Amino acid sequence: MNNQSQSSVSITDILKQILSVVLVISGIAAFYYFSADHADFKEVALLYRVLGLIAIMSVVLGVMLTTELGQSVWEFAVESRQEVRKVVWPTREETMRTTLLVFAMVFVVGLILWVLDMFLFWGIRFLTGQGG
Repeated sequence: MNNQSQSSVSITDILKQILSVVLVISGIAAFYYFSADHADFKEVALLYRVLGLIAIMSVVLGVMLTTELGQSVWEFAVESRQEVRKVVWPTREETMRTTLLVFAMVFVVGLILWVLDMFLFWGIRFLTGQGG
């Protein structure tokens, strides 16, 4: 038997998502259509174009939040925010100490690799007869 739960997406959710995509594309197209390069519009101020784009994106966000997918994304964001609040962040002293330790280890490993490379280079030169 197949016991996998399948969520059925309603036709209204699909239509809302299609409307959202159309609105985003229209908003971006309008943003560039009203730019200074277009001959009919001497120069619609950048501020008005950005505000129009923000308004359209706000409408799209509002439409998307009414869908099942939008609700699940919103719940995920809220739960993620709650989890971030539970994190015990390191103090400034712990962060500085860890950062300095990383720098010191990178320096030591770099020094070891440089010495190893120097000896390998010397060995290759000795084996090929190019060194003295």
